Amino acid sequence: MAPRISVIIPVFNEEKSIGLVLDALPQDRLHEIIVVNNASTDDTAKVAREHGAHVVYEPRRGYGSACLKGIGELDNPDIVVFVDGDFSDYPEEIDKLVKPIIEGERDFVLGSRMILPQSQAALLPQARYGNKLTVFLIRLFFGGRFTDLGPFRAIRFDSLKAIGMVDTNFGWTVEMQIKALKQNFRILEIPVKYRARVGVSKITGTVSGTVKAGTKIIYTITKYLLT
Repeated sequence: MAPRISVIIPVFNEEKSIGLVLDALPQDRLHEIIVVNNASTDDTAKVAREHGAHVVYEPRRGYGSACLKGIGELDNPDIVVFVDGDFSDYPEEIDKLVKPIIEGERDFVLGSRMILPQSQAALLPQARYGNKLTVFLIRLFFGGRFTDLGPFRAIRFDSLKAIGMVDTNFGWTVEMQIKALKQNFRILEIPVKYRARVGVSKITGTVSGTVKAGTKIIYTITKYLLT
C-alpha cells in the first residue's frame, strides 16, 4: 500500500508563485496538499485553489503559525512534507526526500541548499552566513551535523507529533532540527536544488526581517540548550 504523503505550504502574498509550486508537485501521488494562507492580501488563496490545493486560513502572522495550522488540518498521513510557496525550491524533488522514510531508513530528511554550489549561490549572502553560524552552534551544543535550515523537509507523521512543535515564527526550522536530535531521530540531509525566489523574501530580503530571524534563532538555540 502506498504511503499517505501530505504537503504543507505556508504562504504570504505568493500569488505569482504558488501556482508554479503546485503544478511542479506530483499531485496524483500525494494524499493531500494544504496551502496555509497566512493573512495574504493578494489572490494567493484563489490561485492555490485553482491549482488543486486545499486552502486554509491562518490570521496570525508567522511562518511557524502557518505550519502549525497546516499540521492541525492533516488527514492522518504517514509522511509530512514542508515546502515554501515562493518557487525557490524544486517541488518535483519531493521523491528524493520521502524515499528514505518510505524505505524505513530515516525519520526525518532535510533538503540542504548549502551542498550544491549552484544552490548555495542562489541564497542571499546573509542567509548563507546565518545558516553557517546556526548549524555551527547546533553542532557545538547538540552534536548534530547539519549544513542548512532549509524549509524543504520531510518527516514521519508519528515523529512530527512526538516532538510537539510550538514555535510560531522564525525559530520553526531550528526548533524541529534540535528536537529531532534530542529525540535521537534517524536523520538524513540530502542536497536539493535551489533558485532565486519569485518576488522579494519577507525575511532575508529586508534588514528588519534578517535581524528578527537571527535573534529568534539564537533565542531558540539557547532555550533548548537550557531545557
